[in-house]
Amino acid sequence: MTTLVSVSVSGAGRSGAVLATRPRPPRPSTLSASLAFARRALLKIRRTPVQIFDIAVHPVVFTLMFTYLFGGAVGGSTGKYVGYLVPGILVMTLLVTTGTTGAALSVDLADGAFDRYRTLSIRPAAPLIGAMLSDAIRYVLASAVVVGLGLALGFRPHGNVLGVAAAVLLVVAFGISLSWVWATLALLMRSPGAVLSVSQALLYPLSLFSNIFVDPATLPGWLHAFVDVNPVTHLVTAGRELMAGGAPGPQLAWILIACTVLTVVFAPLSVRLLRTR
Repeated sequence: MTTLVSVSVSGAGRSGAVLATRPRPPRPSTLSASLAFARRALLKIRRTPVQIFDIAVHPVVFTLMFTYLFGGAVGGSTGKYVGYLVPGILVMTLLVTTGTTGAALSVDLADGAFDRYRTLSIRPAAPLIGAMLSDAIRYVLASAVVVGLGLALGFRPHGNVLGVAAAVLLVVAFGISLSWVWATLALLMRSPGAVLSVSQALLYPLSLFSNIFVDPATLPGWLHAFVDVNPVTHLVTAGRELMAGGAPGPQLAWILIACTVLTVVFAPLSVRLLRTR
C-alpha cells in the first residue's frame, strides 16, 4: 500500500513538472473572444424562435397591415404611403428587436453561463461585445427584410443604394447603442420575461406616438408636442431624409450624439455590473 501511494505521488509530481515546463497558451485577444461569442449567439437563434419572429415575421406583418389597411386613408394610396412607411417600419423593427438582447443576456445569467465565463482567460467585456456584434448582424438582416418588402410593394427611394445603406447604418448604430441599455437592465433584473416586458413597454409607445405611421401635423397639439421631442421621431426623420437623397442636418447630429451618450454611459456600466454580479 505504501509503495502504491509513493508511486502515485511520484507520478503526480512528474506530471506536474511536465505541465509546469510547458508554455502557457496565450490569452486570446478581446476581438477573437468577442467573435467567438458572437458566433455562439448566432447559433442560439435556431433555438430561440422569438428572435426569428423579430427578424422575419414582425416587419412583414406590420408593413403589410399598415400599407393595405391605412395606406388609402392616410396617404391617399398604398403606393404613396409605402414610401412614407418603409423608413418608419425600419426604425420600429430594429428598436423592438433590441429588446431581445436584454432577454437573451438574462437567460445566460440565469443559466449560469457567465459564471463559467469567469473561469476563462478572457476579458470580462468579451461576452457582451460578442452579443452586440451578433445583434448587429440580426439588425442588418431585419433591415434587408423591410427594405426588400418595401421594394416589392413599390417603394422607390430617391437616395438609391447609398441613401438606403446610410439610413440602415444609422438605425443599426442607434439600435446597438440602445442594446447596451437593455444589457444593463438585464444585469439589474433577474427575470428574462421582466426584462423583455419592460423594454417592450417602453419601445412600443415611443414607436406608436411618433411620425412612423402618420404626419405629426395631423395630430392634436398636445400629442404633436410629444411627437416632436420623441427620439424615435428624430431617427425616423433622419432615415427618411437619407433614403430620399437629402441631408438630415440637425436630426443626424442629434442621433449621433444620442448613440455616443448611450454607449459611453451604459457599455462601461454593463461591464462593471457583470464583474460585480
